[in-house]
Amino acid sequence: MRKYPPPQPATGLSKICCLMIIAAFCTGAAAERVDSLTRARTLYVETFTGGVQAAQLRESLVRKLAKSHRFQVVQSPANADAVVTGTGQIWVRGFVAINPHTPATDREAAYGGYLSLEVDGAHGQPLWSWLATPGQRAWGSVFDDIAGRAAKELVGAAEPAPASPMSPSHPEVLAKISLTAAGATFPAPLYEKWFEDFEQIHPGVRLHYDPVGSELGNNELFQGKLDFAGSDLVPEPAMTAHMRRVATVLGAVVPIYNIKGVTRDLRFTPETLADIYLGRVLRWNDPEILRSNKGVNLPDAPIVVLHRSDGSGTSWVWSDFLSKVSPAWSSSVGRGTTLRWPVGSGEEHNEGVAESVQKTPNSIGYVELTYAIQHELSYAAVRNRAGEYIHADLDSVAEAARTSGASDTPAPSITDSSGRYAYPISSFTWLILPAQTADAAKRAGLAELLRWILTSGQKECSALGYAPLPREIVDSQLKSLSDFQ
Repeated sequence: MRKYPPPQPATGLSKICCLMIIAAFCTGAAAERVDSLTRARTLYVETFTGGVQAAQLRESLVRKLAKSHRFQVVQSPANADAVVTGTGQIWVRGFVAINPHTPATDREAAYGGYLSLEVDGAHGQPLWSWLATPGQRAWGSVFDDIAGRAAKELVGAAEPAPASPMSPSHPEVLAKISLTAAGATFPAPLYEKWFEDFEQIHPGVRLHYDPVGSELGNNELFQGKLDFAGSDLVPEPAMTAHMRRVATVLGAVVPIYNIKGVTRDLRFTPETLADIYLGRVLRWNDPEILRSNKGVNLPDAPIVVLHRSDGSGTSWVWSDFLSKVSPAWSSSVGRGTTLRWPVGSGEEHNEGVAESVQKTPNSIGYVELTYAIQHELSYAAVRNRAGEYIHADLDSVAEAARTSGASDTPAPSITDSSGRYAYPISSFTWLILPAQTADAAKRAGLAELLRWILTSGQKECSALGYAPLPREIVDSQLKSLSDFQ
């Protein structure tokens, strides 16, 4: 359970202490920006965005970094090897009674929140990113908990690691081109950021991505209407005879819910999720749900089931998982982008499902992790094949890829991975593009875009809740781009 003392506004003393910590580590001389996090010794932490709590998250992060002795935190970007930017929010999920006899007065707040960080080096290129959320058994300050997690990851990422031999040195100079794409909503928040950043590097390039869903995006690509498509599933072999696919990032599909008064994170077995979506478990206080949520006061209320109505790669990942863990689901519904749902109401896109759950009491749905965090929605831990209840986060998604059995080739499906700490509804997401492109300028632009995504882009994705690809897969895919035609 995530319980903390109520957040307190920053005091004058705490602000002074923060400034003293920063000043104490100021180098006093201009620093030259670096192109690798492992070479960075001094950091400047920009003012965070995201709300009134962002300042406290920044203050806590500065303290944690200063105590690490790995970095010096300086008071001017001119004196820094690298610059940290961030956005963060904290919200009250509800209240937990301390004394059952006086629950209205003796209670503590339970919080949700996040801190999204990016570190940029020379010329503003990305060096590292991360998304920190509260720990599952954290006590104390919610700010120190989240900032401490972020600081630990940042310090760990600065440890020397072998450099990828395939990393490009300088980007190519591209001709003036326009690239049109459409498809998956699963990675849409990241693609929007990636494509904007790529356009800044290449002012002559214009990228347009329409998040219409994997199925429609693939269909429009095969009809020749697009330059490439985003997809959360690997198209059928017959459809990919003249196509190539490139894995871009890892993400998670999470069960989200809206139950008033429930502040503890719920836990679902795979069988329970299947039974809810099969219409076998109809009420929140069903014994099947209660068995994995002992001590949680769930209401005697009907479960409002929500799902995707459009052809969706997110639905494919969700139904692929349910097909692996539930014979009843596999035989009656199966896997697919468009399904004959036994129960529930449909909404378009990840955004539509998230918004509908947000405004519908006693509802359940499924979305990519980023959408749950952006809409401040509770999402459950899911029991994996090893018997552990795992929350989706960057580490558990990466563990799913690592233990999926693939080394340098991304597997079409990594749901229900065998890793002990793997989140079981994880997935690669892909770009699908023609194996051959007649337009030489577009061909060069696509090749450079893919190289950038597999190198610099991987350092940006974690701030939005997506896990970077394993290094072996990155290197393998970069090698395959040498024959891009």
